[in-house]
Order: sequence, then C-alpha cells, then structure tokens
Amino acid sequence: MLGSPTLCNIEPEKDMAQDMEGDHKYELQDMKKNKKKQLGGIKTMPFILANEICDRFAATGSHANMITYLTKELNMPLVKASNTLTNFAGTASFTPLIGALIADSFAGRFWTILVASVIYELGLVSLTVSALLPQLHPPPCPAQENCKEASATQLWIIYLSLILTSLGIGGIRPCVVTFAADQFDMSKSKVESRSWNFFNWYYFCMGMASLTALTVVVYIQDNVGWGVGLAIPTIVMAFSIIVFLSGSPLYKKVKPGGSPLVRLTQVIVAAMKKRKEVAPHATDCLYKNRELDAAISSNGRLLHSDQFK
Repeated sequence: MLGSPTLCNIEPEKDMAQDMEGDHKYELQDMKKNKKKQLGGIKTMPFILANEICDRFAATGSHANMITYLTKELNMPLVKASNTLTNFAGTASFTPLIGALIADSFAGRFWTILVASVIYELGLVSLTVSALLPQLHPPPCPAQENCKEASATQLWIIYLSLILTSLGIGGIRPCVVTFAADQFDMSKSKVESRSWNFFNWYYFCMGMASLTALTVVVYIQDNVGWGVGLAIPTIVMAFSIIVFLSGSPLYKKVKPGGSPLVRLTQVIVAAMKKRKEVAPHATDCLYKNRELDAAISSNGRLLHSDQFK
C-alpha cells in the first residue's frame, strides 16, 4: 500500500520521529520480556504430547468401530449408518477451517484447544451415556432379524454426540501442532533441530496411540461391552484436558495476530483501489505499521519488496 505523496513531502521529519519512537517502544518491550521468566521450550512438550496422544487415542477408539455400534446396537440400516458417518466425517474435515480462523483472529491457540477439548469431551460423555443407559438405545437383537430400530430421540442423542465431537476436532486439530511450535524460539541456535525432533516424536506417538486404540479399545467394544468400550476413550480424553491445563503456567501463549484470510482480503482490496497509483521512489512514503506487522513478522516489521507491484 502506498502512503500519501503530500504527507511524504511535507512531513518527512515527523514520520521519521514517529518511526524512531516506535522502535524505542518495541525495544523497551523486548527488554521487559527478557526480564520475565522464560516460558515455552522443551519443558512444555510432555504436556502437549500427552494431550495429543490422549486425544488421538480417544478419537480413534470412539469412532473407528462406530459403524458396528450403529448397526448392531442401534439397529440402524447399513446404508443409513454409512451416510451418517460420512456426514460426520465431512463435518469433522470442515470444522478445522473454522477453528483455525477463530484461533488466529481473536481466541488464540491455547483457549481454542482448551474449549474445543471440553466440547469434544461433552460429545464423548453423551455417547457413553447413550450406550450405558438401556432407555437410550433399542433392546438387544442378537439374531439381527426384525429388530426394532432406534427411536428419533435416541438417534438425536447420537447425532448430538457426533456434532459435538466434530466441533471439538475442529478446534483441536489445526492448533495443537502450531501451538507446540510456538513454544520454540526459532531465532536461537539449535532450536530448529529440537523442533524437528519434537515433530518426529509427535507423529510416532500419534501412530502408537491410534494403533493401541484400534486393537485394545475395539476388542473391548466387541467382546466386553460398548458401555466400557466407549467409557475408556471418554476417561482418557478427560485426562488429556487435565494434563493440558496443568501445563498452562509454562506455556508461551502467543497473542492472535489476525487471520491470514482477512489480511489477504485487505491486501486485494487495497491493491484494487490503488492500482493506478504511482509508487514513490522514497521508501519513507510507503506503508509502515510496526504494531500491526509485529505479529506476522520475525523482526517486527515487514520489509518492502520490488516484487508483486
């Protein structure tokens, strides 16, 4: 975006003074930050990893065998059960876009993960309660012939559970990895290799959590009972919330810097409005706003470029 040519010619000293004042302001803020207790770092990783391991275990354990629960426990026709789970999977794939937008725009990653985890837990609790209470599902039908299908009320409880878990996934999945990356200061030496080590452990733990859920939890659901089989992921998810919350004093909580979608839209609109403007030769006349740029740049200011004019 271009500055006003008139202001550039008349008040260059004022702009320079404001720029120096802004630099001094941010230097003081940096000094205050250095005096504070160092947050983030490798000490936060056990809490974040434990939270994500429990979340992946709970998600896989509660949904991997859901088609069996709908057809054998709720006596739902196979086609209807497949459509229900397909709609749920589509919703769960879309909600991370909304969760990321909320986290980047105003809520921040920490609070988005925490609130989404609670919503996810509510969905698991309602799903477990529906499996434990006989009045919330139709009577058993071992022969699977002429079975009584679940009532509308019983189905709506299942739908509500799936919706809550979809919303929870939307807030957790897009934020956990980036929240973990926020804990590392990439400007320091040897931090980049540590972050890579973290992500190696992250994906290894996710695979092990999913494998354990697919074997242990699914076996319990098929051979012990659905009440116990769904209660285990519910308890594990509750434990993950406690672990994640207990690490709160150690986390580096980066303030939301605004959604990139919003900034992209602003740039497009500004470019269209000023498409006929002539770029000034003096860089002091170009757009500068250190306060807005600080959240989306590594050195506190976006540098001007000769490209994309």
